[in-house]
Amino acid sequence: MPPWKRRPSLDQLNALTPGTLGEALGIRITALDDDALRGTMPVDARTRQPFGLLHGGASVALAETLGSLAAWLCLDDPDREHAVGLEINANHVRALREGVVTGSARPEHLGRSTQVWSIRVEDGAGRLVCVSRLTMAVVARPQPAG
Repeated sequence: MPPWKRRPSLDQLNALTPGTLGEALGIRITALDDDALRGTMPVDARTRQPFGLLHGGASVALAETLGSLAAWLCLDDPDREHAVGLEINANHVRALREGVVTGSARPEHLGRSTQVWSIRVEDGAGRLVCVSRLTMAVVARPQPAG
């Protein structure tokens, strides 16, 4: 059973990124499957470290972007609550100099006050580049006075 409480189109999801780090890094949401939210990021001048390799921070930014959007899609009432990052970790297991990486965010735990997401980042051949775990806190959204 899919975990999503809402299923916006890919265009609607990608419309959330203008003016964000995701836009600056070229992150695009590419699929909202029954089991995962997926997105891509180029390995280019925006995402490489000084030695020409994919920057670990860029992989983490992709992971947190996907996990955060996925968490939002699982909220019971996004008008009254939102999900904020509590902790993220990442293991970088393969170096990459060019191409496109694809991240897939899958839920491990969807609780009332926390969510835990696993995000796999793979190269174009499907080889693991980075594996990340993101913990999100589900908190009340401040309501306007009145």
